[in-house]
Amino acid sequence: MRTHYPRTPHLPWSPGATSDDVRMTDLAALAGAEVVVTEKLDGENTTLYADGLHARSLDSAHHPSRTWVKALQARVGPRIPQGWRICGENVFARHSLAYDSLENHFYGFSVWDGDRCLGWDRTVEFLRSLGIPAPPVLWRGVFDAKALRALKPDTGRQEGYVVRPAAGFPAALFGRVVGKWVRPGHVVTDTHWMHAEVVENGLGPGAALWAVRSGAPVDPAALAAAVGAETGDGAGKARAAADALDALGRTGDDRLAGVLAALLHGTRRAAVAPLLAPALGMPLARRVADLVGLAPGLHRPYPDEERRAGLARMALAADLPVLHAVSGVLADTAGAREQVEWSALHAEEVREPDGLAEAFAALGPEAAARCLAQAREAYAAGRVATAEEAVAATWRWRSGDFPRLVQLAGPSGSGKSTFGRGLPGVATYVSLDDLRLARGSRADQSANGDVLREGLDRLDAALVPGATVVWDATSLNAHQRSLVHAVARRRDALVTHAVAWVGEAELAARNGRREHPVPPQVLASQLHRFVPPYPGQAHRTWYIGTSGTVEDRA
Repeated sequence: MRTHYPRTPHLPWSPGATSDDVRMTDLAALAGAEVVVTEKLDGENTTLYADGLHARSLDSAHHPSRTWVKALQARVGPRIPQGWRICGENVFARHSLAYDSLENHFYGFSVWDGDRCLGWDRTVEFLRSLGIPAPPVLWRGVFDAKALRALKPDTGRQEGYVVRPAAGFPAALFGRVVGKWVRPGHVVTDTHWMHAEVVENGLGPGAALWAVRSGAPVDPAALAAAVGAETGDGAGKARAAADALDALGRTGDDRLAGVLAALLHGTRRAAVAPLLAPALGMPLARRVADLVGLAPGLHRPYPDEERRAGLARMALAADLPVLHAVSGVLADTAGAREQVEWSALHAEEVREPDGLAEAFAALGPEAAARCLAQAREAYAAGRVATAEEAVAATWRWRSGDFPRLVQLAGPSGSGKSTFGRGLPGVATYVSLDDLRLARGSRADQSANGDVLREGLDRLDAALVPGATVVWDATSLNAHQRSLVHAVARRRDALVTHAVAWVGEAELAARNGRREHPVPPQVLASQLHRFVPPYPGQAHRTWYIGTSGTVEDRA
């Protein structure tokens, strides 16, 4: 069934309302509600269904400006559930405002399941899974008319904004809870856009990312430009990965992550996440980096009796079907391809027990993290198969009465010490640089063995139940981290990896500004040896980006 999108009333303070427009005179329905304010785009209202689309008019005829969005609907339609519809703005053609750096030619602003509009967060999540962006969020919070009146859109490039509840709502409430602010004189053309020559709005570099998410053919050069990378020899692999993921029915971030991993397969994993984070954000950038790091491992023989456990641990860092798809297209010998295919068969049996994370939701954050991590390890080892068994197996940690260790990891200048010093509630801070300084010079590496032993002794003494201890050293690789882990295991501590993951250029710039810079050759050596820990190699992992804050958790 086709549904006409309702007219959005103007907010009382909207200067663009005319005598023919509907006005919102009563704001009582928004009082006390969390609202989301998004940019109002200057395009054509369009609704997508599983089996077609229409503009605002249900019987809208063909127009050249609708060709692009029809192709989008053909790609995403099979993944729209029956009875659902996506309402959004077709901004392919220029109307009154000229756009030159859009992320897409269609933005979704609401998703409906019958007569109910989904909540905003669920809307964004669903749209992203299809490869459709949402309009920029300008403000979010508990409804405050004064705060909204204070918003100052750039009327030279923004048509206005739309206010809606963050929660879902029924269609019957639309006119009472959705309102718009439109710039004065928002129509500035003499000829209606439908009767004028179609002028295409411009796309920005990020459009290549959304195209891949939506299932469009891969343009490796555009994709590389969007993330600031070189295509190298990855163009063909990227296209092959897209085909493999399409065969699995994967779209959204799954498809993008797999394609990027294939495109960048020759790049060191440690360099991938900082490269991609500005365009993708750390969570997705880290996923791509982990695919790059893990995919080659599937090409090698592995003892079958240990394969399930290994795959269960890999699943903490990567989606296994996506990982096998990427690894398969990167395999360059028949033997490697056979290993990937054999691994994929075993991976079909790996599935985290239903409700595992929810089983510990009522616990405190540290106890929940500890129990979940221990439960996942027990599942990997074959000791538990259900959430109920996992709860029973992790009973000893439910009280949270255990030490907490935060192990910093990252090259010099990555910001790990600044982050560690800022953590609240730290009982003991063990810094190898401080121990060297106490011996005369923090730059003196001649007694590193003695310094390490002293640090480990202090760590052992400090890890008492309830105490939080920070270990501040570069901890560049698994071997260096293992010495600290051995002490933590002996003291039954919750281990958190705090990984400062920053790009080489940023590290070099920071090193030049440091009070105690390290020689460039030392920094280069650290970067060469840096192997960031994967999720699952500690009870929990925090990934710290250029911002100096935790940008991803695993």
